[in-house]
Amino acid sequence: VERDDGAQVAALIARGFDANAIGPQGQNALYLAMSLGHLSVARALLTDPALRVDAPNAAGETPLMMAAMKGHLEWCQRLVHLGATVRRTGWTPLHYAASSGEPTQVPVVEFLLMRGAEVDAESPNGSTPLMLAARYGSEAVIRSLLANGAHPQRRNQREMTAADFARSGGRDRLADALEQWSTPGAKGPVRPAGSTLR
Repeated sequence: VERDDGAQVAALIARGFDANAIGPQGQNALYLAMSLGHLSVARALLTDPALRVDAPNAAGETPLMMAAMKGHLEWCQRLVHLGATVRRTGWTPLHYAASSGEPTQVPVVEFLLMRGAEVDAESPNGSTPLMLAARYGSEAVIRSLLANGAHPQRRNQREMTAADFARSGGRDRLADALEQWSTPGAKGPVRPAGSTLR
């Protein structure tokens, strides 16, 4: 899996190796393939009809969560089609998708929302996908989450809002925009200079 040797993985599965085996670091092969972007291995793993596509690793992370974070839309679609869970308790694939800084994450975010992801899903400490996007993600993802009903005034267990997350990452203009969006009666943020958030 680590060498992205899909042919060898397929050969091992054909010989009876367990595609669900857990490695010494607590990672299953499909999660590891998604994490490394080794998609030929992922395709080989799918040849095992007993593959558990939603099996979590030792940290509770699933292959779909990693595919979402890496922006692999096709694989997100494939895994969901095969039964991967979109709507979960705690950390969700949407949290992972929102935390990536690539604008290309928007199709992944919108696919997950279309398949039932909760836009304001709460992590174990109450953080929402919007909060993570404000700290780490792209403004395109933030716009998508807001357009789909994310509430910027929500607070996590540390009493932090999305604007606080943005400010903690040195994104002061974005924080200002999110704070204005949170103003009662506001129809959207006034765009501060240097911000593309609309």
